[in-house]
Amino acid sequence: MRSTKIVATLGPASSDPAVLERMVRAGVDVVRLNFSHGTAADHEARAELVRETCRKVGRTVGIMADLQGPKIRVGKFKDGKVALKPGDPFILDAACALGDAGRVGLDYKELPRDVKAGDVLLLDDGKIVLDVREVRGHEIHTVTRHGGTLSNNKGINRQGGGLTAPALTPKDIEDIRTAARLKVDYLAVSFPKSGADMYMAGELLRAGGGHALLIAKIERAEAIPALEEIMRACDGIMVARGDLAVEVGDASVPSLQKRMIRQARELNKLTITATQMMESMISSPVPTRAEVSDVANAVLDGTDAVMLSAESASGQYPVETIEAMARICIEAEKSQTVTLDRDFLDRVFQRVDQSIAMAALFTAFHLKVKAIASLTESGSTALWMSRLNCGVPIYALTSQTATRYRATLFRGVVPLTVRYVGHDREELLAEAESVLVKSGMVKEGDLIVLTIGEPIGKAGGTNTMKIVKVGEHRRS
Repeated sequence: MRSTKIVATLGPASSDPAVLERMVRAGVDVVRLNFSHGTAADHEARAELVRETCRKVGRTVGIMADLQGPKIRVGKFKDGKVALKPGDPFILDAACALGDAGRVGLDYKELPRDVKAGDVLLLDDGKIVLDVREVRGHEIHTVTRHGGTLSNNKGINRQGGGLTAPALTPKDIEDIRTAARLKVDYLAVSFPKSGADMYMAGELLRAGGGHALLIAKIERAEAIPALEEIMRACDGIMVARGDLAVEVGDASVPSLQKRMIRQARELNKLTITATQMMESMISSPVPTRAEVSDVANAVLDGTDAVMLSAESASGQYPVETIEAMARICIEAEKSQTVTLDRDFLDRVFQRVDQSIAMAALFTAFHLKVKAIASLTESGSTALWMSRLNCGVPIYALTSQTATRYRATLFRGVVPLTVRYVGHDREELLAEAESVLVKSGMVKEGDLIVLTIGEPIGKAGGTNTMKIVKVGEHRRS
């Protein structure tokens, strides 16, 4: 069984029902709707297609809405693009309507206020580098350091960060309402600088009737010193290596990735590792050796999920990319060492349900049980278990549809449905056992660890652990 989850972005290459079905069968756990592209109607149609496909295939696949955020971009050119050579002067002009060889407009009109002489601007994810010589009113006068072809709507970053654009734009606020209406399972917020940005997104989501888990995309230099504050204000983070690398420098990203994943696990938060993980497979049926190593290292770091962007949205081989990624994850997981005894050192548990979760992990590891089954209303117990690697698969058994879909991102957790809604503990445990057997996860005679809360049906009430031999109670 694969523990690391796969997130795949939907787009033109994956909008065909037959292709999407093959992607789901290949192992996609969560699909990403990129709100930087398309209309609300497009996203609604894709969300419905995903749900229809899941019903057909019989798999649980979560849906994540990813907000565009304040992506600061150049405007449009009269001819669609210009060629910049080293030493060429070039003006970024907030008042320019249509660009030419000497200047281009800006969609973020405040940029001239945010930069000064000596700043370095990175365009198109760092492919073009401009040195700011002076700012005159609405004009930023620059000299090209590294040239190339600059086309319409390419992004702008300032080296070192520091741009003042708010995390949530008017478009984002409207998109949050759309995400709430679509009942997505995850909401990814682009370019947050502080915990306040995440709290605001959460408030807007709840006001729209949404209950998605919040994912903070770490892609600004300012987010690094505020990392713990941001994590405490959300449910998980995305290591968004594209814009982050442009702002902090590409050499800093690998160590930051490891630090962020480690810190997220310590704070019981989720982590998605993203950007260019299988980039060559946009046009190639096989990954490069470097890409294989990149995905494997993210798995070994302990990431909950690895994400595909253009590879599955517009690439030629979306299904093959997912198959390759699944294969790499499984192989990397084989070499992971279980250090559970060491992981427990100096840990303090202040909640009963968290203590039960940790006791279940400890017991499962030392008794070498077949599975851990967490009967859960909110999914919290399964999440806590998934923060530590005990080498035993975890099954989140729930009657709550929303909880089942949210658990699709939890590392090492398989969400399953139990339909029992009564209050008899033994009957519920019997059904849980039956679900595991029918799913082929366990067989008669296997030893499993069960966690449950009493009174039954109360969220956050896990207070009991039970060691069960499958089938034993039916014989008694």
